This record gives sequence, structure tokens and C-alpha cells, in this order.
Amino acid sequence: MSKRAVLWVAFVLVHVAVAVLGFLQPNQPMGDVYMVYEPWASRAAAADGVVGITETWVYPALALAPIFVTHVLAPVFGSYLVAWPVVVTALDAAAFALLVGRGRSQGRTVAAWFWLVFILGLGPVGMYRLDAITVPLAVAGCLWLLTRPRLAAVLLAAATWIKVWPAALLVAAVIAVRRRLALVGGAAALSALVIGVVVAVGGAAHLFGFVFDQTERGLQVEAPVSAFWLWRAVAGFADSRVFYDDEILTWQVTGPGAAAVSDAMTAVMVAAVALVAAIGALRVRRGIPFLRVFPALALSLVLVFIVTNKVGSPQYLTWIIAPLVVGLVLDRDRWWSPACLALVSAALTQLIYPLWYDRVLGGDPIAVGALTLRNVLLVALLTWSVTLLARTPRRVPAPAVVDALA
Repeated sequence: MSKRAVLWVAFVLVHVAVAVLGFLQPNQPMGDVYMVYEPWASRAAAADGVVGITETWVYPALALAPIFVTHVLAPVFGSYLVAWPVVVTALDAAAFALLVGRGRSQGRTVAAWFWLVFILGLGPVGMYRLDAITVPLAVAGCLWLLTRPRLAAVLLAAATWIKVWPAALLVAAVIAVRRRLALVGGAAALSALVIGVVVAVGGAAHLFGFVFDQTERGLQVEAPVSAFWLWRAVAGFADSRVFYDDEILTWQVTGPGAAAVSDAMTAVMVAAVALVAAIGALRVRRGIPFLRVFPALALSLVLVFIVTNKVGSPQYLTWIIAPLVVGLVLDRDRWWSPACLALVSAALTQLIYPLWYDRVLGGDPIAVGALTLRNVLLVALLTWSVTLLARTPRRVPAPAVVDALA
């Protein structure tokens, strides 16, 4: 059996295994699909309001597309809950085929195996969330940045209009790619189309509601910034506790200073993004090539979105797949160590949610310690990527020439 065939067999087995685990693991890792996405689609089908159109929504408008497509396919597969992983797997397969190609590139093969192991390590929460729709779009968009910049920009912009995080990849691309006008034009065209459709159907008032919703959220338990109050709750301090927010359906922490920190985190994120982007722009101006700048800049910006985020949901780990895949394709020797660190982070995330989530919420020090370790690893990855971005040499290694994006 060829290496390519083995990869595709592994692809099928991993996706089937993760899809099934969603039904077997505790704490409903696929709960958002049947408790949130399916009711949204059913309401719209019954003309009982459309989230993002007739009311403010937590997601950008294009997130309705996979939700509605799954609703249409649900009768074919017997239920919405089965149709969802089928849609995710189909999108993953398209991007995976682009990544693997003919199976002759060692860098692409290593990147493909990394992606599969990451999916298995993170578990069903990485599949049964809207973020799973954006990952293959992001991977394909990054792989096409040099050869098909307009199409790459359309894919990354589409992913951004589903979940905001791929905007980090777009920013990195605009900084690192020479054909910036093609990127900006492609992204602008897709954005204009989305905005035009939403306005045409009467949703102008709610078009950017997701932005204000995010800024008003509190500190979610899993966020790195929440560690201080979470450990105070574990230690038994009466002024710090974990509570459930019924409005946004998440577990959060509260305690002395928590509200002020929550209010400040958006500004912290914006400042950190601006700083990292400035470093990337300076490296490009000094002649560092795309193959060196883009992977490190993309990973740095995505990790800034995660590390400084006050939400910190477990599916956010899927965001680092695309930049790590590109890094492995271009320079697998340099990027293998951080990729392994990311795999450990993914496995810890599955351990935290859904397996140990009750223990985390209950203040079990071992479970909270695992969560803290995961967050420390993310900070370490961010430090590594920013350091690489700031110090990377001009010379492009030979493997990158062989495995260059095509």
C-alpha cells in the first residue's frame, strides 16, 4: 500500500473514531450541534426568526451557511447530529487532498500526519463546533497564498465570516505576500457579497452584533487569564468562584478584579496583535522571504487570539492547525518540535474537556493543574513563534524549496 493510500485510510479511521467519540464521552462534546445549531436551523425553516438576521447573534453571518446546509442534509443521514460530522469530514477531505497531493512531498506527508494526530488528540470538541468548518478553509487558503492569492483570500475571508479567528491568517498574509492587492481584493469581494446579502434580507442592524457580544463576555474558565481566580476558588477563597452564565451558556470565573480584567482583555488583544503584526512587517521590510515570515507570523497572531482571549473554549485549539501545517510543509525540521508541543496541548485539552470537565468545575487541583499546564504550553508556543519571527534568517532551507506552497 502506498504512503498516500495509508494516509487516506488513516483519515477515514480518525474521522469515524472522533465522530463516534462524540456520542460516548461525558459532558456532551457534541452538545452545541443538537442543542444550538439544529434549533437555530429549525427556527429559520419554520419562519420563526433567523439568528444574525432578525436578532443579534454571537457569530458572523456566514456561519449560517454550514448550519443550514447540515439542516438540508439531515434527512439524508437520518439526523442533524449525524449530518454535521459528515459535512465536516467532507470539507476536511477536500483540504486534505490538496495538502497530500500526489504523496511525493515529505513535508506535506508529515503535515498531513500531524493534522490527523491533532484531530484525534483534541477529540470530538474539535469536530462538533463551527470552528471545524473553518479549519479546512484556512488550510486550503494558506496553501494557495502564493499561487492563487485571490482564491486564497476568498477562502480565508469566508472562514473569517464564519468564525473571526482566520482574520489573523489574513493579516499575516497581507503582510507577508507580495501580491497584496490580489489578497485585499479577494477578501473585499467576498465580504461585500456577504454584507450585501445580509443587508438585502433585512439584517443590517445585526450584521456586526457578534463583535459587541464578545466584548461584553466575562472570563471563561478555560481562558489563560482566568487561572488566578480559578486557583483562588480551588484554594477555597470565598470571594472567588466558578459560575454558569445562563445567557451565553458558559462556565465563568468571578472574583476580586475579574470584571476589570475582563473589560481590559479586548484592548490587550488588540495591542498584542498590533505589536506582532508590526514585528512581521518589519521583517518583511528587511527582506525576509514569505516562506520564513508567514508561518511564524500566522502562528503568532493566532496564538495571540487564543492566549489573550477571555473566552478560551476548547475548540479554539483547532485554530493552530493551519499555521502549523504550513510550517511543517515549508520547514519540517524546524517546525516539528512546536508541532509536537501542539499535539500535547491538544491531548490535554481533550482530557480537560470533556473528560475531566466536571472535575475542573468542581475545583479538583489535578484537573485544574492539567488546564493550567495546557495554557502554559500555549504561552510557550506563542513565545517560540514570536522569537522565530523576530530572529529568523533570510536564507530559506532546501526542504522549503522542495516543498514550497503550490
